[in-house]
Amino acid sequence: MKNEKGFTILEMMIVLSIIALVFLLTLPNIQQKEKIIRKKGCEALIEVVNAQILLYEIDNLTTPTSVDSLIQKGYLKSTQKRCPNGDTIYLSNGQAYAK
Repeated sequence: MKNEKGFTILEMMIVLSIIALVFLLTLPNIQQKEKIIRKKGCEALIEVVNAQILLYEIDNLTTPTSVDSLIQKGYLKSTQKRCPNGDTIYLSNGQAYAK
């Protein structure tokens, strides 16, 4: 009789079921953290846009009327028009807001 070392099918099934259980328990937590990360990313992008508004005002001695004017003058990239969570950035009274 040979002495072969290895896992039985039952042992493999137990390990895989434990891994699946851990995955099912952590998945909702990961999805919740993703929403928080996207929200914080939007807040950070709004601060970047506000900083670029100040630079625009210093350079042009006028307040920009829209995000498009900041993009056209090279103060922002076209990808910075939307937040990571999908909200669009708007300007109002010299401040950036997301809706």
